[in-house]
Amino acid sequence: MAVITAPARTELRESPGPSPLPVFEHRLTQYRRVWRSSVFSSFLLPVMFLLGMGVSLGAYVDRSSALGVPYLDYIAPGLVAATALQVAMGESTWSIMSAFSWIRIYHAMRASPLRPNDIVGGELLFVAMRVATSAAGFLIVLAVFGVLHSWWSVALLPVSVLIGLAVSAPTLAFAATIRSDNMFAILFRFAVIPMSLFAGVFFPVEAMPLVARWLAYASPLWHGVELSRAATLGGSPAASPLLHVGYLAVWVVVGYLLACWRYERKLTD
Repeated sequence: MAVITAPARTELRESPGPSPLPVFEHRLTQYRRVWRSSVFSSFLLPVMFLLGMGVSLGAYVDRSSALGVPYLDYIAPGLVAATALQVAMGESTWSIMSAFSWIRIYHAMRASPLRPNDIVGGELLFVAMRVATSAAGFLIVLAVFGVLHSWWSVALLPVSVLIGLAVSAPTLAFAATIRSDNMFAILFRFAVIPMSLFAGVFFPVEAMPLVARWLAYASPLWHGVELSRAATLGGSPAASPLLHVGYLAVWVVVGYLLACWRYERKLTD
C-alpha cells in the first residue's frame, strides 16, 4: 500500500532589506587585498614623525619651555588627529571617483535594492574602520614612546573616528559633484595641507594672526586636536569638550545629508 507523504514544509525567509553593510563588506573585501600597504602608514610613519619632530626638533623647542609640556607630548596627539584626517580623506576621494566614473560600481549597486543613503553609510562605516585601525596603531606607538599620561588616552580612538567622519562625509558629497579628479589635488592643496600645518598640530594657533586663527578654529581638525591633546595629557581643553564634539558632529550630519543628496542626483543622471 502506497504511503502518501505530505510535501516537506519550506520556510520562506525574507531577504534582508537595504542596508549599508553590503557596501561596507565590498570595501572591506577590497581592503583585504591591500591591507599590508597600510602597515607602513599605521606604525612606521608615526615612529618617523615622533623621532623627527618630537624628539629631534623637540630638543630645541623644549629649551624655551614655552609650551609648558615636552614638545613630544604636545605634538603626539595632534599627529594622531592629523593622521585620522589624512586617512579619511584618502579613502573618500579617488576611490569614490573610481566607483562613480571609472569602474562604475555605484551604478551596479544602484541597480540593486541599495539606496544612495545605504551607499553613503557603507562608505562612512569603512572610513570609520580604517581610521580606527590607524589610530589604534598610532596609540600603540605613543604608548611605547611614553607620551600617554592619562587613562583618558583611550578616547583617542573615538575622537579619531569622529574627526575622520567629520571630514569624510562632506568629501563624499564633493566627490559626487566633480567630474575630474584634478579637483582632489586642489582640495588637498588648499584644505588638507593647510589644516595639517596650521590647525594646532605643531604649535598653538594663538601664535598666528587673527584671521588665520579664526580659520583654524573653523576647521574640524583643530577641534579634534584639542580633544586628543586633552585626552593624552589628562587635562581639559580651553573650551568645553561637548562644544568640540558637537561641532564635529554637525560636520558629520550636514556632510552625510549633502552626500546622500549628491549621490541621489549623481546616480540618477
